Amino acid sequence: MTRTQPKRRSLGADSFGSTVTMLSNQEKDCCSKCCTRRCVCITVGVLLVLLGIALAIVFSVVFALPSQAPETRSCVTSNNYTGFLCDDRITCLLPSQVCNSVNDCGNGEDETSSLCSNLPNNLPGYLIFRCGNPSNWIYSNLKCNEINNCGDCSDESQSYASCPACGSQWWTCTPVLFQYCNCIPISLCQNGVQDCTDWSDEYVCRK
Repeated sequence: MTRTQPKRRSLGADSFGSTVTMLSNQEKDCCSKCCTRRCVCITVGVLLVLLGIALAIVFSVVFALPSQAPETRSCVTSNNYTGFLCDDRITCLLPSQVCNSVNDCGNGEDETSSLCSNLPNNLPGYLIFRCGNPSNWIYSNLKCNEINNCGDCSDESQSYASCPACGSQWWTCTPVLFQYCNCIPISLCQNGVQDCTDWSDEYVCRK
């Protein structure tokens, strides 16, 4: 009986080169997969950072993060009064809008206890006017408005409050009514009622 010996497969150059090629292809596939994963991770990371920045901007706008208080609160109102500047550095309140129990500034800085707990002593001097009687005071935008806000007419005095003469819509006289000082509204002229002590509102004044 003749036995047939199995032939040994020789590892030639071609076989070895094929093996090397297979290994090289596997390494390339592995590297390609790793690079793809790394790119995905970097992309996701960048997107998360951008999302965080966008959310921070949205929250700052929606919840109106308080801005830094201005160094000085003095400002000029649209009708030329010295007023109170809000934190937004745009809104300028009339003096009489400060400490009036209404939040006229967006963050309520016009109603803080540091301003309003001890009126008028805590208020800046440009917001108030001291009457002839030192115990009385008014807001500075209420002087020279032809109304006796101080009670002694010191807030309407040309010498004490530097008020101008009566305007064209007022009649100069000594009023009978306590609420006026140096003038009466011209609308009170010839109304059948004595508004001036000399009756000039009824016999001289013309509407």
